[in-house]
Amino acid sequence: MNLLKIKKIVENIFKNFKLKNTDAKISAEYLIKAELLGAPSHGLARLKMYCDRLSRKIINPNPKIKIKKISQSISHIDANNSIGFVAADIGIKVAIKNAKKTGIGLVAIKNSGHYGLSCFYAEQAVKKNLIVLCFTNAPPAIAPYGAKKSLFGTNPICFGAPTGNKIPFIFDTSVSMINRGKIRVAAKLGHKIPLGVALDKFGKPTSNAKKALKGVQLPIAGFKGSGLAWMVDIMSGVLTGANHAGKVKDPFDDFTGSQNVGHLFLVLKPNLFVGKNYIKRIKENIRTIKKLPKIKGVNEILYPGQGMKSRYKKNLKKGIVISKNILEEIKKLNVIK
Repeated sequence: MNLLKIKKIVENIFKNFKLKNTDAKISAEYLIKAELLGAPSHGLARLKMYCDRLSRKIINPNPKIKIKKISQSISHIDANNSIGFVAADIGIKVAIKNAKKTGIGLVAIKNSGHYGLSCFYAEQAVKKNLIVLCFTNAPPAIAPYGAKKSLFGTNPICFGAPTGNKIPFIFDTSVSMINRGKIRVAAKLGHKIPLGVALDKFGKPTSNAKKALKGVQLPIAGFKGSGLAWMVDIMSGVLTGANHAGKVKDPFDDFTGSQNVGHLFLVLKPNLFVGKNYIKRIKENIRTIKKLPKIKGVNEILYPGQGMKSRYKKNLKKGIVISKNILEEIKKLNVIK
């Protein structure tokens, strides 16, 4: 399907659900960008969820977002239950502005919602030649190590840094073996998931996506992954004033109230400690690692961000493929006024 056409359709759908023009445009752009990056779990498969929450007035289509300036470097944002894309887009821009002034920009956001892929926001910072860390919490999916009940979200961690090359270093990962969006898409399309990424409600390994959604997802690296999930819950939940400790509502299944997701952006000037030597040092770092002996079947050691850029360029050229199920959802949403 033509990219401009589908983006315009999605933008109009958001407008029909009362998002103002600028917010509809941002939200549509981020959903399509997720598809282009090869992450359909965070793309059009989530459109109906956002619209369901907008129609029930759980997402505020006309929020009064408040930015509290704590210092020249630090700001605290109350997103007033806005759609997460908009709150996070404002937040990263404030963090970038603060970092440009003082060298460091720290922004905490509360009362937000699911904001898509963290790399959307990291990319904005690295394009301004800044280093960035992004944290956001999520609904319960992972059991804390030693527990048999899910409480932590898949809680992504994202790091971005300029490289002096056209492709920045952007590492964006959830702390679960597989992100929850992939399991939801698999459940919607009737596909299996890999064994070893989730347990059913009885604590048994499962490849059934629907059973996995009712069970527990497994963290990366056992207790280490659980610890990282806990860290993100503290950074983006406890610290920001947002929901935490399992209180973030599932956007697909829980319509009893707003999610109150928290985000935290930390943005830094790369020359804070090494001055103009940063670019020379990061290039040396990447060059050294790329020269390491490679295992069989590996032609090049890629740094995080290279694969993502390659997928984006490929999909931009060939277009995106939308499954029949999701296309039907879009068609239905497109006739709702």
